Amino acid sequence: MIFFRVTNNINIKTTDGTLVKYFRFKAPASLPNETVYLTTYDDFEDLKTIFAKIDKSKYVPKLLNEENVRLNENFPKELGISYKYEFNKTLNKRDEDFIELKKVDLYKQIKYVNKDEVKLAIIGGFGSSISKIISSSPALRILYEKLSEVYKSVKIDIYINASNNSYFTRDKELYKTQEYINEILPLSLNTKTLSEYDFFIDNSVDITSLVDLPVVDAWLFKFGIDYKKLPENKKFINLNIADFNIDEKLVNKIKTAKAKGKLILYHPYSANIEKSIPQSFASEYLKELLLKYDDCTIVTTLQIDSKVKGENLLELAVNSRTINDFIYIVSSMDEIITTDTSTLHIADAFMIPTVAIFTDPNYMKKIKYYHFVKPIFIEDKSKNLSKFIYENDILTVNKFESWRELKVKQIIKLLESF
Repeated sequence: MIFFRVTNNINIKTTDGTLVKYFRFKAPASLPNETVYLTTYDDFEDLKTIFAKIDKSKYVPKLLNEENVRLNENFPKELGISYKYEFNKTLNKRDEDFIELKKVDLYKQIKYVNKDEVKLAIIGGFGSSISKIISSSPALRILYEKLSEVYKSVKIDIYINASNNSYFTRDKELYKTQEYINEILPLSLNTKTLSEYDFFIDNSVDITSLVDLPVVDAWLFKFGIDYKKLPENKKFINLNIADFNIDEKLVNKIKTAKAKGKLILYHPYSANIEKSIPQSFASEYLKELLLKYDDCTIVTTLQIDSKVKGENLLELAVNSRTINDFIYIVSSMDEIITTDTSTLHIADAFMIPTVAIFTDPNYMKKIKYYHFVKPIFIEDKSKNLSKFIYENDILTVNKFESWRELKVKQIIKLLESF
């Protein structure tokens, strides 16, 4: 975490319209104080950029001595692995080597707090992508359950990056699918607010980038929970969509298609081009799927190929506008074919048979606890004939060899094996 003050009053608006208010510093830098703020390293860097764009001579976030704040008797107890004095130890560089990845015990950390009701603040979220947030959710739920074994009431608030996060609203909606979370709030927060909590967890650094573990195990390790002693059947994803407000047109389209037979979602693209099926192959696979599954409806939420048409093709790109829309669509499917995207994490939460096509050789770590996902690995067989360090596409051969070898009948056979 980064502790700081601001030189003048200013408000920052998040993407959902929430105002984060900053007030000019009033000494001393201790708790409780409405003018001493804390946030994650990344959010602090974003805030500096925003202030500079508005007026760099007038609005400046200035670092405060973290120890002066932490030593106050009102400072809540930190749980899990600590990132204490992050900014000082990094010497103004983003270098995670300062973190001591030493195993801690959650129960030992909380045993001296004897209360019926406790409040926990989590500073920072669980990654910047949909996949990371969803795949981390079992660890957060298990943390809540472990705390609930000790306390009658546990309230968990999550403070997520908001200063320059264009996906703040989307991320907030994702966290809302977890029923046990009390509130999802924007960073930064002031130390007066922090002092109202019994515990806090600092998620300034993404633990999954530091340890070679499946996502859920990495976060359990961070929280001080022995992931090795937990049964695998506890590490499932749960997404509550009961409160989703889905457009009636989308609901009706899916109902109409479902009345005709089975729905199969085909999701060939990822935000990362390296994880995506090349466009020409994606189009050919779609044509084959439409022919082989003539008694089913192939559903897409992406613009794959405008030339490909079919009575059993349902295109929902215009209807999949929000993360809630997309989760609803995935949850309504009977089977799914996808690349390495959030789709496979959502699909497993709803126990939907899914074939996931991976280009990452470490794919098994991603689906270790998923019982409804079967993988196909596409090995990179390309060779660069260039004698220079940089890549040259003209001199790259066999770039699409593995995609040529992948047959639709292989995908269908795997789906039928569930």
